[in-house]
Amino acid sequence: MGWTREQMAERAARELSDGDYVNLGIGVPTLVPNFIDPAIEVTFQSENGMLGVGPYPTEEEVDADLINAGKQTVTALPGASFMNSAESFALIRGGHVDLSILGALEVAENGDLANWSIPGKMVKGMGGAMDLVAGVDRIIVLMDHLAKDGTAKFRKTCELPLTGADVVDMLITDLAVFERKGRGSEMFHLLELAPGVDLEALRSKTEASFIA
Repeated sequence: MGWTREQMAERAARELSDGDYVNLGIGVPTLVPNFIDPAIEVTFQSENGMLGVGPYPTEEEVDADLINAGKQTVTALPGASFMNSAESFALIRGGHVDLSILGALEVAENGDLANWSIPGKMVKGMGGAMDLVAGVDRIIVLMDHLAKDGTAKFRKTCELPLTGADVVDMLITDLAVFERKGRGSEMFHLLELAPGVDLEALRSKTEASFIA
């Protein structure tokens, strides 16, 4: 059992508040705009230079010039603005983005994040992840609980190169939701189990310690 990618994105969308400026990483986070409560107004920022990112387009709405940081076509909401990457990163580094929702390769129990490199595999670069975790007040991570080889991705310590230390505030996996009480906290608290997942099964698939 557990949550689908869409259900993980919907759960993350519930963390957003009216007036938030939000950055979305590539992968599952890009699904979040499809699940925003229509009663609130949230502005999505993409570090490639777009402020006011909307949901994925229908076939008739596709515009090849409107893309997010993952080079996927998106829509622009009324009032959207466009800028160069230097101005876009100035928003991030200047503390003007309230929250970022990112993917991850590993998260450690102390909030460390690794999401950009696997040794021995070619990567094009780290993108804006290090700027985001340094310049944004709240970081939510969406990731599968287990890697493709069945190993835990929520770990005691990250084995992959770090993106940032002590930066993850909430972790949403396909099995559960975890949250830390603040930066500097040594452990996450379990907030919610996905349907069909019990605590014993979750512990058996988790290397990190957490408070249930």
